[in-house]
Amino acid sequence: MKKFLVTAITFMLLSGCTLVKVYLQEEIQPFQEQVISGEGKDKILIVDLSGIITSGPKGSGFSGKEKPGMIATVREELDRARMDGNVKAVVLRIDSPGGGVTASDTLYHEIKKYKQDTGAAVVAHFMDMGTSGAYYTALAADRISAQPTTVTGSIGVIMLRIDATGLMQKIGIHAEQIVSGDLKGMGSPFRTMTPQERKIFQGMIDSIYGRFLSIVAAERKLPVDKVRQLADGRIYTSEEAKTSGLIDGIGYLEDAIVMAKKQANLTQARVVTYSRPGEYRPTIYSQNLINIDMSDVVEPGVKFMYIWWP
Repeated sequence: MKKFLVTAITFMLLSGCTLVKVYLQEEIQPFQEQVISGEGKDKILIVDLSGIITSGPKGSGFSGKEKPGMIATVREELDRARMDGNVKAVVLRIDSPGGGVTASDTLYHEIKKYKQDTGAAVVAHFMDMGTSGAYYTALAADRISAQPTTVTGSIGVIMLRIDATGLMQKIGIHAEQIVSGDLKGMGSPFRTMTPQERKIFQGMIDSIYGRFLSIVAAERKLPVDKVRQLADGRIYTSEEAKTSGLIDGIGYLEDAIVMAKKQANLTQARVVTYSRPGEYRPTIYSQNLINIDMSDVVEPGVKFMYIWWP
């Protein structure tokens, strides 16, 4: 449950005067630790990565106040874990089709850096899906597991661009650009893409795709040629992903927690999460409230995405 400070009224009877203070915005509170199960001083932290991976903040609906986005939230959780020497392992509970190229790469970097800074074990576990940018992010983990019914894979890059020229012709609108060079307006939704522009964009996609391939090959210890065969954009079942070497195991979230415990050489540990005051998270499947914002995907402009977008 969200905690709102809807109205705070202070009455001060000084010389017959009354002072009234009213706050109508939601306040973002720091994370607090919540124990889910287990015992002992050592801890295994569950971190959520749910929804489309984007860099920006999220709107909060009722109050209109922006909330920290996925990257900021994950960094906040990892920073808190850094300060707690008893956090010996992290389980990334992932349920995402992927998202932005830079956002996915940033999450990968943050998780790698956390491992280097703390020496903690990290296990990534896919729920419904862990495709494209979500799989890219999971490559930072020591081990990757998935539910028996998970969809994963979709290794590749897609460029999303809206072409509004047909609609504009129908309604009689013409857009005119004055540019400093022929390629300044490349990718504009208001005109047809030229062969030269398409070639340039393809070169950029090939470069970004090459980075994805190299990280998969390095982190999964697979030959680049084999990764290239796997990385044609298709999705895989958990069994197919395990057979091909893209993941390490198939099971449920509690199995991923056991895997993290073994990875960290723990005999017992408390399973914990971080939540905002007022959020109720009684089990390992409880998640932070997810506010999926499609604007980063569908808004005008050219976007390079690590995303499964059927």
